[in-house]
Amino acid sequence: MPGTLITVAPTGAEVEKDAVPALPVTLDELVATAMACQQAGAAVIHVHIRDDAAKPTLDVGRLVDTVQALRGATDLIVQLSTGGAVTDSFERRLAVLDAVPDACSLTCGTVNFGTEVFLNPWGFMKDLYAKTKALGVVPEFELFDFGHIAALHRLLAELGEPAGGHVHCDLVMGVPGGMPGDCATLVQAAAALPPGATWSATGIGRSSLPVLFGALAAGGHLRVGMEDTITFARGRPVASNAELVERAAAAAELAQRPALSPAVARTMLGVPDHC
Repeated sequence: MPGTLITVAPTGAEVEKDAVPALPVTLDELVATAMACQQAGAAVIHVHIRDDAAKPTLDVGRLVDTVQALRGATDLIVQLSTGGAVTDSFERRLAVLDAVPDACSLTCGTVNFGTEVFLNPWGFMKDLYAKTKALGVVPEFELFDFGHIAALHRLLAELGEPAGGHVHCDLVMGVPGGMPGDCATLVQAAAALPPGATWSATGIGRSSLPVLFGALAAGGHLRVGMEDTITFARGRPVASNAELVERAAAAAELAQRPALSPAVARTMLGVPDHC
């Protein structure tokens, strides 16, 4: 690839604001984070939202407001999480698409997530994929393990190509219960993807840097952010999402694959311009 798509995942559903004060949880914090991350080199923002008590929520009204605010302040591709928190119902996760984002995550199977279980049964996957196609929302296929890659092939075979006509995946690596965050696994997983697919890689926690460098070397793209790691270096917390994007953009520049702009990323992923 001539450039590098950088996605920022700034908040997630697991980290507590009390434990990590720099975590953006209000709409104003999220918009300010998005603006700084676009300036640093991000093209996509992967969005989880919080309620007034900073707890994860899938409230559709808040999601609509968030999509509109991010579109008004940035050129970023707005990708909403349909994973939510592990306790969210399938109905609420499907309703995320009613906010009509540019893109969304679509996890291709159930996975043990630390001490909890992130449920994504086949019927739910099909319903979610069908709804993305009906609404023209571009999915990013989240793959935590090799069985998820097999399920992606099955999904495409049964329901056809996604909205936008291009398959883009995210290899989520280093989750306890999923595939490990190392280069050998990354190369094997990338080789198993559908022909013509592009892919990003996410390293959770201490696997963030090995996965980042491995993805750049293997021709992949990057996802970084405080959803995935809150430690910048040993003994040093992350100060902001923008510094994680800046580090990813600097590494991409060194690899002679500089960060893609949001406009170029839209073309690559088949995402329509809603601005």
